[in-house]
Amino acid sequence: MSCPVCGGESLRAYRPFCSKRCADIDLGKWLNGSYSVPSQAPEDIENALEEVERAHSSEENKPKTCH
Repeated sequence: MSCPVCGGESLRAYRPFCSKRCADIDLGKWLNGSYSVPSQAPEDIENALEEVERAHSSEENKPKTCH
């Protein structure tokens, strides 16, 4: 089995990772939100759509600068 972070050979002590470093990198991705489990709950979908709409409208309201 290869390490999902770097592709190296996994070690029994850190399985499925090859080292503590790769295990920590993976944990960091979970903790900072790089990985996520998709939700099918209607309220989560509605909240996500509202966030996208807010972000889009804030981009439209920014003053444009000429370079």
